[in-house]
Amino acid sequence: MNLKELEALCNAQGLPRFTAKQMADWLYKKKVRDISQMTNLSKVAREKLSESCEVGACEAAGCITSTDGTKKYAFPTAGGRFVEAVMIPDGDRATLCVSCQAGCKMGCKFCMTGRQGFHGNLTAAEIISQFISIDESDILTNAVFMGMGEPLDNWDNVSKAIEILTADWGFAWSPKRITLSTIGITDKLKAFLDGTKCHLAVSLHNPFPEERQQLMPAQHRYDIRDVISLIKKYDFSGQRRVSFEYTMFAGVNDDKRHADGVIALLKGIPCRVNLIRFHKIPDSDLSTCPTEIMEIFEQRLANAGITTTIRASRGEDILAACGMLAGKVSESCATGNGCSGSPLPESQN
Repeated sequence: MNLKELEALCNAQGLPRFTAKQMADWLYKKKVRDISQMTNLSKVAREKLSESCEVGACEAAGCITSTDGTKKYAFPTAGGRFVEAVMIPDGDRATLCVSCQAGCKMGCKFCMTGRQGFHGNLTAAEIISQFISIDESDILTNAVFMGMGEPLDNWDNVSKAIEILTADWGFAWSPKRITLSTIGITDKLKAFLDGTKCHLAVSLHNPFPEERQQLMPAQHRYDIRDVISLIKKYDFSGQRRVSFEYTMFAGVNDDKRHADGVIALLKGIPCRVNLIRFHKIPDSDLSTCPTEIMEIFEQRLANAGITTTIRASRGEDILAACGMLAGKVSESCATGNGCSGSPLPESQN
């Protein structure tokens, strides 16, 4: 619950309004797991709340760790499936890659999450649990809504989670610590840009609409040209950043024509382009682009004045890298038998 909802709960329970802020402090700063631990509430208040409420934090079903230190956590959902959150350590930074849906409706050809179809939105509680229930909860420095699902397709719950993360009564994070990635659902994108100061990452992957649609069927409904037109109405010249994610596929979107198309499309937008190596997934006819081709592409964009980086892959050996999250864990973990807190992807059983 956000503060307004906690205040309504207190009113319904006949509790003083200030109790709501006390509860928020216990939930989001002290991260207690049971109402009985909210010791500055009266015993009567705790007992009354416990009759109809629970903290609601969901424990991770388990975790596996990559050779590079990346950790992938599996979380059960109310719908009986699993979603994954990825913790990426990098020096003094610890970034959580957050999931917002079980599966995804967007159907991007290169993404394992999209292949499994859509199985439901996560609640704000299920999203916030990913922040609270991992071992690194107290040392997280950043969050990216780049896990399973399209964040703007679950905007009601994602926006509430962002409110909890950034509000003074919640986690009190700066919005500059949060990045939301989207294919570009324009009406909800406007709501995100108007309602938050978080950073934006747009899944581009091809500058030409017809070709982009072959990779990303949602292009038919959410045209990248409309997304760019909307972005140009906002100021990204200051602290708020916009980046464009560009996964490179050999012989598909990696030549001079595509580089020049990106340059033309993004003209006038102060932005960064992140080039991403395609991580091969089963039964895909797409191939990984050679590093030397990626470097030529990077240099062409840089020569045109676009800040461009080749993103380092993290967690590929545990299927935690970009496009590889599938929410599938071993049967022993799903039943709680023999898991020892460490679920394995099905493909590694």
